[in-house]
Amino acid sequence: MTVKVSLPYDKDYVSNFSQGLNEPEWMKTLRLNALDKAESLELPKPDKTNIKDWNFTDFKHFVEGEEIQSIQELPSEMLSLIDQEKEQQNLILQRNHSVAYANLEPGLKEKGVIFTDIQSALRDHSDLVEKYYMTDAVHVDEHRLTALHAALMNGGIFLYVPKNVTIEEPLQAIFWQEDPEAALVNHVLVVAEENSSVTYVENYTSNNKDEKTSANNVTEVFAKAGAKISFGAVDNFEAGTTVYANRRGLTDRDATIEWALGQMNEGDTVSENITHLIGDNSHSNAKTVAIGKGAQKQNFTANITHFGKGSDGYILQHGVMKDKSTGIFNGIGKIEHGASKSNAEQESRVLMLSKDARGDANPILLIDEDDVTAGHAASVGRVDPMQLFYLMSRGISQFEAERLIIHGFLAPVVNQLPIEAVKQQLRQLIERKVY
Repeated sequence: MTVKVSLPYDKDYVSNFSQGLNEPEWMKTLRLNALDKAESLELPKPDKTNIKDWNFTDFKHFVEGEEIQSIQELPSEMLSLIDQEKEQQNLILQRNHSVAYANLEPGLKEKGVIFTDIQSALRDHSDLVEKYYMTDAVHVDEHRLTALHAALMNGGIFLYVPKNVTIEEPLQAIFWQEDPEAALVNHVLVVAEENSSVTYVENYTSNNKDEKTSANNVTEVFAKAGAKISFGAVDNFEAGTTVYANRRGLTDRDATIEWALGQMNEGDTVSENITHLIGDNSHSNAKTVAIGKGAQKQNFTANITHFGKGSDGYILQHGVMKDKSTGIFNGIGKIEHGASKSNAEQESRVLMLSKDARGDANPILLIDEDDVTAGHAASVGRVDPMQLFYLMSRGISQFEAERLIIHGFLAPVVNQLPIEAVKQQLRQLIERKVY
């Protein structure tokens, strides 16, 4: 039995929205079909987290943001996210739902690299976007939130790296939810062709502590044969934003996708990070850190599924929960029949800093092949008293000792972020949320 729900926008709105952006006909059709599906599809059902009453439909859909001529026009908290010594290189800043600043190094353009906002990509590279957009990684009809995303997508990035092109410097996107009621429905699409290499880092930030809105963001990453993609992100939405984040990756033969995700949201959050190792000898390393505080509820799922022979997947999730917050961490390593010689490893650990905080680490191994290796580790507990004692015996205060232990606990992800300004931002967010 299907149950129809009341959606925030109707077919006329979606059709006019698509036409107003001069989108290709296939995109308009996809939006309208998705809206139809959203009416009857159910919400996703994350393990041990009831999201039935979470806000995914009350928001402003489209708010323009003012352009800037130089990043020096940004407020200090935004400016701190950017390597200012490289102002003119490889940066896109989305302010609400429009591009405020964009630049790509001329040498990369000459090599055929495309790094642009998703709306420009739909107009200028329609066939290329259509080939990958919600076709193989994320599907429109998975549940109500993927359908709503497809119908109401209002921003995002398209990054395309041609065959045999290696990009040495990281590319960065900043998504600024400046209007406190504006919803970000971003779609990030990354494609690296054969034997190419790229590092992409994104930041999400908002200002709404009291006003209610949502974020429904989907990322699709495709690493072709021999390609390597390093994907870093720091999500930092304020308490008023309910977050659904869906990041998916597909690897071909000998390809690699590395994830480094800092989940620093203040509001309720559901996050999926799923990688399918399709080709033989493909690899993925998925690392996530998260902090919860107040009465925040968060649910994180990392899933690496092995299809190719000799594929290698490693999941690491570290969380810190304080006050009355709840964090669920699901790590899933699945080896399909035929993926012989594969290796699935995972580690999920949660520190609870308050007596009312709750953490749950769920390691899951699903093995349908004999000739493989697999392992998992999971723990939920307090700060190790022996570590605390050792540091305090060296003259360090209890506060500072606990602080050092927590930073060390989260360091495996923090240290992997390739942009120093972003790395420093994550350290500062950890300080702010924990202390």
